[in-house]
Amino acid sequence: MELNAVKEAGVLIVGAGPCGLALACDLARRGVPALLVEQTPGLFPGSRGKGIQPRTREVLDDLGAGDAVREHGGPAPVGMLWQDGERMGEHRMFRVAAPTDAEPYGEPWMMPQWRTQEILLARLRELGGDVVFSAALTGLAQDADGVTAQLSTGPVRASYLVAADGGRSTVRRALSIAMTGETVDPAPMLVADVRVAEDALDRLNWHMMSTDAGFITLCPLPGTADFQLVAQFKEGEPDTSPEGVRAVVAERTHLEARDVTEVLWASDFRPRAALADRFRDGRVFLAGDAAHVHSPAGGQGLNTSVQDAYNLGWKLGQVLRHGAPAALLDSYEEERRPIAAEMLGLSTRIHRGEQERGAAAQQLGLGYREGPLSVGRAGVLEAGDRAPDGPADERRLFDVFRGPHFTLLAVGTDAALPEFAGSQVRPHRVDAYEAYGKGLFLIRPDGYVGWAGEDTAGLAEYAARLGLAPEAG
Repeated sequence: MELNAVKEAGVLIVGAGPCGLALACDLARRGVPALLVEQTPGLFPGSRGKGIQPRTREVLDDLGAGDAVREHGGPAPVGMLWQDGERMGEHRMFRVAAPTDAEPYGEPWMMPQWRTQEILLARLRELGGDVVFSAALTGLAQDADGVTAQLSTGPVRASYLVAADGGRSTVRRALSIAMTGETVDPAPMLVADVRVAEDALDRLNWHMMSTDAGFITLCPLPGTADFQLVAQFKEGEPDTSPEGVRAVVAERTHLEARDVTEVLWASDFRPRAALADRFRDGRVFLAGDAAHVHSPAGGQGLNTSVQDAYNLGWKLGQVLRHGAPAALLDSYEEERRPIAAEMLGLSTRIHRGEQERGAAAQQLGLGYREGPLSVGRAGVLEAGDRAPDGPADERRLFDVFRGPHFTLLAVGTDAALPEFAGSQVRPHRVDAYEAYGKGLFLIRPDGYVGWAGEDTAGLAEYAARLGLAPEAG
């Protein structure tokens, strides 16, 4: 895709990581003209964020990538503790629960970050979008009507700009938005993607060794021939060269250096937790790592980032395509910043061994009850809650919700359902269902209950805030 072919965009997205790609997919299916640019020549090549939490699996399924995620990923291997070259026993890393009607995904799904990005890029291309690579942001200015971005390939004018350009965000720095946080662990870490001789290490377990120099883990990555290596360094700096990676394996495990047949990618980092002081500056929004940086221990960074995109996408669509008040966009920071702060705290506690990777890490219990777009309650749900899955005639509720529309769901009630202009709101009725109770529920495009009530009183006023108009007459 040539940048010169696009001079203007409804939304300019800077950064083609999981967050930027997810947002581009969401906007594309809404018919919002968006331009996604990435300063590097291609997608990020490493495994870094390899855990897909159950709530994020629901998001990816809604975006049309669910089948590919199932095909190319797999459940987390059971941990295996080693000492002096001997197996000491199993260690379960994550909470695993059986799928239910309300929660169809009961465990984290393992897939290297590069694969997640490939899947999202393929989906974006199916939707008619693409990424402009080797296009670096060099400056930006905004006014009352939009943003003018200077790229290394030329200027672009957009109504809004979304910074999804990572923890060292160029956009965030240009806006002088500070990050407040702490060093989670002063010990530097090495992460690498490696291949190991077949007869040297099995792929059935997530192998964990602890030494005086620091721990090392080797996790087989489903759908690949690779292992992700993570090593802690209590002294010195990690050597990210292939020779350095092989040396740390030989030093801390029963493997020999030559057992590491390939080093595909390697990087070093210091675990930290930081939160942007604000997620918005005029017509510019921060999302993903540009807004919050996590320790990888909790498996929350990529997941929180994708869900930032999922929250922001439908709101941009309502404003740019359906005439919703621009004030709707204020709710992005109001809803997402508290969630990011909560997930940062969780990641830090898990890293420090103060909390297990339990139900909270799966993000199914997160919601927006205190948010500005949550009004009412009915049955057992309160506005802001995640809308549960469940049976819906011959389909599932998630099949009913899937897509860029809102759903007006009537559960166990014959209350009349108002009609809305266009196809933005789709009505649906189901019999009584314990996950909902009885009532009316307006389900947002991101799968949360926006409005709830026993009848339609107050629904029209609420819908107007979101750019939803009743059918004339």
